Amino acid sequence: MGFRSALLRPFARYIARGIDRWSATAVASQEKIMHQLVRDARDTAFGRDHAFHHIRTYQDFKQAIPIRDYEDIKPYVERIKNGESNVLWPGKPAYLAKTSGTTSGVKYIPMSRESTPLHFGTARNAVFHYFARTGNGRWLDGKMIFLSGSPELDEVAGIPTGRLSGISNHLVPGWLRTNQMPSWTTNCVDDWEEKLDRIVEETMHADMRLISGIPPWVQMYYERLLERTGKRTILEVFPNFSVFVYGGVNYEPYRAKLEELVGGVVDCVETYPASEGFIAFQDTFSENAQPGLLLNTNAGMFFEFVPADEIFNDQPTRLSLQEVELGMNYALILHTNAGLWGYNIGDTVQFVHKNPYRIVVSGRVKHFISAFGEHVIGKEVEESILPVANAMGIRIVEFTVAPQVNPPEGGLPYHEWLVEFDSPPTDLAAFALDVDARMRVQNIYYDDLIAGNILRTLKITPLRRDAFRDYMKSEGKLGGQNKVPRLANDRKIADWLTNTSVLE
Repeated sequence: MGFRSALLRPFARYIARGIDRWSATAVASQEKIMHQLVRDARDTAFGRDHAFHHIRTYQDFKQAIPIRDYEDIKPYVERIKNGESNVLWPGKPAYLAKTSGTTSGVKYIPMSRESTPLHFGTARNAVFHYFARTGNGRWLDGKMIFLSGSPELDEVAGIPTGRLSGISNHLVPGWLRTNQMPSWTTNCVDDWEEKLDRIVEETMHADMRLISGIPPWVQMYYERLLERTGKRTILEVFPNFSVFVYGGVNYEPYRAKLEELVGGVVDCVETYPASEGFIAFQDTFSENAQPGLLLNTNAGMFFEFVPADEIFNDQPTRLSLQEVELGMNYALILHTNAGLWGYNIGDTVQFVHKNPYRIVVSGRVKHFISAFGEHVIGKEVEESILPVANAMGIRIVEFTVAPQVNPPEGGLPYHEWLVEFDSPPTDLAAFALDVDARMRVQNIYYDDLIAGNILRTLKITPLRRDAFRDYMKSEGKLGGQNKVPRLANDRKIADWLTNTSVLE
């Protein structure tokens, strides 16, 4: 064990003991946080609009604060963007995190002076808890790489504004910056190809011990690193590499490939960060570890849970932490010390353990594609293909979209659009490029993946007439109110269609 890891080992144990304490009293912590949030925000515009002064119980809380999505909270956010204070939370936000929207385009999620330290603090706690539980603190004695967005921020009404990953770069404490890679200058490069080359050059001779990032981006870094060094595995390049920290997408589709590139198995720490708050993190690490991530119940967030099949009801069932059941699919609702109230984050979770409370992310509230962290939704695909078709005088009968993570023809993954045309366009390639261009405008994460050469531009597969009708018939769903899903995060529909219905 090196000097820094030996020095910080007592702190890691202190962090772990604290996590053990608050995770054992999660229900009490949540009730305390609910009352604290109401007290702190009662004199804000939102607090006055929702009669926070009269809230005494959880029942009062539910009656006063409706469940909402970004469209519902957007008028308050616009007031913040226009320079108003004390709107959703006392004062002005410390940051505004930009994230891909649904019906609203780009969303601006407030991060307060109270909530912002908890984003980095929870990430720190996750890896220090790992240190305390496994004894592996060697990563503290070498370099660490955090693959993230640019830390250069814009300003909106004097509030620093940017992607969460870029904001996070501003929260790294001074004692860690000497270990952190890549350099600030390299992190600020916008072009991913150029940035990746610079990261490889900066890190290829470093004593890299911890790597953190979204799996598809990390995979690209590994491949470029091996190409540049001529080595066969990452462990040949970084023999002391021992910890991979990830979040944002399901790791399983990438596990085999990443382990092949690494040349072995290294410890993983899974996290569940979001612009709205740091939701959960992995807290067990043995071979027989219990599944799930520890819900972050002592970090300025009050959680509610709505049975997923009720989330679009006018009066859905709303449950506090103590009322949840194992194995049920719940829509996750947040109330935060940044001023989000009754906020439907869009994710669904299931509890796999209650003492302490551990969750797995089970999906999204709506149909979506997020095989690479892009969070593409139905509205975005419809508003990409339909205007292009209309402009070209092309009639589309039906379509669906699915990810192709491992293309059978090789090359980069892509989104496959399976389209039944009334008559196919004369120039299918040009049509696909126009649709792709509109998708990049619709979804900033998708644009990043294309620009970063993580995905190639979308592929359109034309289908024979009645392809979707035959599919629905095969599923026993022909007619009535049944609809073909516009998109899916798996290939169940796509594979059926490609196996039976591709236009020759």
